[in-house]
Amino acid sequence: MSVNPVSAKEAMLRMATPIGMPGGYSAIIDARTEDEFALDHLPGAVNWPSLDNEQRITIGTLYKQVNPFEAKKRGAALVAANISKHIQNHVIDLPKDWQPLVYCWRGGKRSGSLALILGQIGFKVAIIEGGYKAFRTALIAAIPAQVERLSWRVICGPTGSGKTRLLHCLRAQGAQVLDLEGLANHRSSVLGIVPGEPQPSQKHFDTLLWDALRNMDPTKPVYVESESRKVGNLAVPESLILAMRASPCYQLELADEERVKLLLEDYDFFVKDPLLFSKRLDALVAIRGQQVVEDWQAQIASDHIEDVVRDLLKLHYDPTYFASMKRNFLLIEKAQKLVASTRSQLSLTAIANELISMD
Repeated sequence: MSVNPVSAKEAMLRMATPIGMPGGYSAIIDARTEDEFALDHLPGAVNWPSLDNEQRITIGTLYKQVNPFEAKKRGAALVAANISKHIQNHVIDLPKDWQPLVYCWRGGKRSGSLALILGQIGFKVAIIEGGYKAFRTALIAAIPAQVERLSWRVICGPTGSGKTRLLHCLRAQGAQVLDLEGLANHRSSVLGIVPGEPQPSQKHFDTLLWDALRNMDPTKPVYVESESRKVGNLAVPESLILAMRASPCYQLELADEERVKLLLEDYDFFVKDPLLFSKRLDALVAIRGQQVVEDWQAQIASDHIEDVVRDLLKLHYDPTYFASMKRNFLLIEKAQKLVASTRSQLSLTAIANELISMD
């Protein structure tokens, strides 16, 4: 039998090698429930629950209401049956040199049972000491160092200037990009929610961020958008916020009418669903006042959405943006201007190439 307990830091070091590559793990297996896995999991992990959602509730209730001994007996039967299914479904055809990393919440019975059986089969199994909980603690502690080793370039510009589009163009041209809005599944404003696409949990956002940072080359700059401390409901780590605010900035500029058209394209779900757009504006009542918001809502009802977008830029987004940038970004006064002739991919790709050539 070969089951090797490893610390979270040891697991992280080996995970630097991609899954399935020589020197890396053959697989990363999360033995927790489906719901726990959905909330967050290690990058690249697959879910082999030792107890599923319903079973875990049942055994937990039995543990509290009857006694631990009865719960452990029933739990053992369920775990054994589930592990048998995982072996039948996933393990039968695997070679002897398959080397998985296994974990559960605290590195206890659920992952231990799976690791024990796999080890008795003859596989070389690693199990995380302290489980997911220990790994998350190590991950949060590792983010500041990952941030510090990288060289940041901040893309600034008012709402609708095409910052996110420029990031996409930079990535397409081979530059390193950290797209916080993409990771957070949010467009980072009071209207930034993407209908039908919920944000990840804070824990999963942190994991996605760590995974992105650890795979970046410190010899090349990393381009990032000038985000605030929160992207939707998700908090950006303080170390990253401070690094961004102290880094060189570029100011992207686009004509106001082009900005309006860009927003109508990028927020087309509001154009298609005016009632949704009108309802979302309620969030601005505390800032802009009831009468202003009601006027905007009346214009939306009259199919004057473009006028509302123009007003939002002038009365809400632009004043907020410029005040925030002046207050928070140390080098904004020295920012090099990047003037986009249009909102088109061609125009922004030209700017992306210009940036890459300068760095």
